[in-house]
Amino acid sequence: MKKIEAIIKPFKLDEVREALSEIGVTGLTVTEVKGFGRQKGHTELYRGAEYVVDFLPKVKIELVIAESQVEVAIDAIIKVARTGKIGDGKIFVSDVGQIVRIRTGETDEAAI
Repeated sequence: MKKIEAIIKPFKLDEVREALSEIGVTGLTVTEVKGFGRQKGHTELYRGAEYVVDFLPKVKIELVIAESQVEVAIDAIIKVARTGKIGDGKIFVSDVGQIVRIRTGETDEAAI
């Protein structure tokens, strides 16, 4: 089992959710986050004063899936989240040692 964490632009969330749903992903967690990478933030003008926005709004999607689905899920995320501009985000994949569904006590693959 693998955990995929994808940091994407907020306006791409619905498209990514639909793309993952189409390949059979049944559940995911979404968190609104802030951060920066190569974008390094930007300056904005508010009531005549210029200020620096260091952390940009992003969305983090987390999902745990079977290893056989990992490449398909990554491809689906990349396909719809890519704009070709800086700040499109990143995808992190890590191993999951154990999963337990609290309601039923199911474990591992059955708990996905």
